[in-house]
Amino acid sequence: MSKSKSFLVLCMDVGFSMSNFTPGEESTFDLAKKVIQKFVQRQVFVEAKDELALVLFGTDSTNNPLAQNGQYQNITVHRNLMLPDFELLEEIENQIHPEDQQADWLDALVVCMDLLQTATQGANYDRLNIALLSDLSTEADSEQLDVIIENLKQAGITLQFFLPFPVEDEAKDAGDAGRGGPGPPGSGKGLSREQKKGLDMVKHIMLSLDEQEGLDQVYTFRNAIEELHMFKCIERRPMAWPCQLTIGSALSIRIVGYKAVTEEKLKKMWITVDAQSQKKDDVKRETVHCLDDDNETEVDKDDIIQGFRYGNDIVPFSKVDQEQMKYKHDGKCFAVLGFTKQNMVPRHSFMGNQAIKIFAPFNDQHAGVALSALVRALDELNMVAIVRYAYDRRCNPQIGAAFPCIKQHYECLIYVQLPFMEDLSHFTFAPLDSKKFAPSDTQLQAVNSLIDSMMLVELDEDGDLKDMVKVHRIPNPAFQRHFQCLHHRAVRPGTSLPPIEPWLTALLDRPEVIKNRCGAPLEEVKRLFPLNEVEKKKKLKTSAQIFGKDPEQPDAKKAKGDCAEEEGEYNLADISEGSVTSVGRVDPARDFCILIRRKTLPFQGACEQLTHRIEQLLGNKNTQYYMKSITCIQAFREQSIKLGNADPYNDYLQSLKKSIPSKGLEVFWDLLVQDAVSLISQDEVQGSSVSKQEATKFLLVEEKKDETAAIPENDTGDVDDLLDMM
Repeated sequence: MSKSKSFLVLCMDVGFSMSNFTPGEESTFDLAKKVIQKFVQRQVFVEAKDELALVLFGTDSTNNPLAQNGQYQNITVHRNLMLPDFELLEEIENQIHPEDQQADWLDALVVCMDLLQTATQGANYDRLNIALLSDLSTEADSEQLDVIIENLKQAGITLQFFLPFPVEDEAKDAGDAGRGGPGPPGSGKGLSREQKKGLDMVKHIMLSLDEQEGLDQVYTFRNAIEELHMFKCIERRPMAWPCQLTIGSALSIRIVGYKAVTEEKLKKMWITVDAQSQKKDDVKRETVHCLDDDNETEVDKDDIIQGFRYGNDIVPFSKVDQEQMKYKHDGKCFAVLGFTKQNMVPRHSFMGNQAIKIFAPFNDQHAGVALSALVRALDELNMVAIVRYAYDRRCNPQIGAAFPCIKQHYECLIYVQLPFMEDLSHFTFAPLDSKKFAPSDTQLQAVNSLIDSMMLVELDEDGDLKDMVKVHRIPNPAFQRHFQCLHHRAVRPGTSLPPIEPWLTALLDRPEVIKNRCGAPLEEVKRLFPLNEVEKKKKLKTSAQIFGKDPEQPDAKKAKGDCAEEEGEYNLADISEGSVTSVGRVDPARDFCILIRRKTLPFQGACEQLTHRIEQLLGNKNTQYYMKSITCIQAFREQSIKLGNADPYNDYLQSLKKSIPSKGLEVFWDLLVQDAVSLISQDEVQGSSVSKQEATKFLLVEEKKDETAAIPENDTGDVDDLLDMM
């Protein structure tokens, strides 16, 4: 069984000496806590299988399995070995604070060793490691130091130390003031006697474990924070793609492909939960398919197929049709179609989201020799192979180019996808070398100087060019910001998200050297290419705007509702709206306007259908349906004014007003009054029988008369009549 994961114990000093600080500087405790937070963050988001434990020493209480007979006091196993999670991040944020005791850091190291050996007994692992964070201010008992070193070697446990000062500069008076000095970080004080003795013990331990590189595993807090500030993406094992490289029908070479470059996407970690209970099970999703008809008839999922629009028609296309339409091929392939010069495959024609490196199988010597010969031949002739690539039977084949790649330790082909004819876009643009826009020699020189000043290369000590920006070391800023906000929301729920971290902003900015170097060329370009504000031409005014609007002009000539479009004005929406033959329930106002515009029905028939829909909507007695009814009445009014026929509208509105008390539609009528939807007067349509004053008074609310007369106390006639009826 193969070794699968690592086990790590973080051992942090929380004693009172760790809380010392200088005004304006972070305390040693805060720096150590940041190191642990950054490390755990990376482990959580990378979804590693490594298990992690947290041991604190210098605590007020004692909780560890070795605490007997007054030994190993003030040491607490805060968390046993398990996968790191957000709960641990919350505990580090909220529960770990400086305390008032001190503890021997060698005792804490022994507790960590015991924890590792006990928990991993019989387990398969790749590495056992202890990371100890302390300022070494407590005097340690070195009597058992050699025994501890021997046990570390026998158990195969590696060790790392994180200190507030560098191990090389212990003799300097100032320590490492710039990176957090001993005692109070950055205070400039030298190391105390306990710290010097502790540092000597650290050196002895690390050099005993590894004579050559032991001290490389001793870090300062600030250096560790700089190294750990970047979140790591999820680590993925390289997946081999075995295939046969074929050249014609006679030559076949076994190959294995690996994705060298591909677009990295965030793993979908979001789930929908209830906002109050934050439980996934409290949210139920149900998808229902309904027809776009008056009754909104529900349709089973099995009765639904895809349809593709072909002009004004929709062509049904079932899953069987889709399967038959798919291109059938023999499965995975990497077939060479021919060869061409590399300059015939320009970089701007590269497409796809990945580049694949093609190797020979590790244990196949014959394939290695054959592929090496092909790679070297292509490199010497400066050519590429044009290949047909298909990942498997389910994928459509691609065409691409295989470039030779020869490195010091390996040789391979690099496959990049190329476009088909339909993938190429051909545009025609006006030439830039026209006389009107020809730049002067001075302007050309200024632009050349600007480009030279912004070159991202510089000479190294040997006189060779080197890149100033290490692109392969720049993380995706979207990922970093995503993880930063996710961590903040986990440990500080309810607070606003933090700003982007300064190191990420600085990483995306131009290097300071470039900023200083391109200042003068930029000013010269500004001077030679001045920008002048272009005033917009004033729009021509119409005669109505110049001389004013005639106040007596009827609104019917200018009012255009949402549906009152001029005949003959068609757009893509009109073409796609389909055939409307009646006033439907989904959008009755729109259907009514379309029927009137297209003259599908006589005006009287369309009005009857619309009033029928209005009555149906008012029967629901809901504000949403009331607003929909008012939209229908407004459309009714606009079309009546446009056609010069006010009688159907006025008759219906008068009858509707009479039925308000009996139907209990007072709320609806109030909404209609607010929108000032009244009768059509003679001023709007000449044939109307309603005057302007009548139309104005129509919306006024009439006071209800109390028609019920008081019944005399001695009148018993109604009672007698009631008995007769019984």
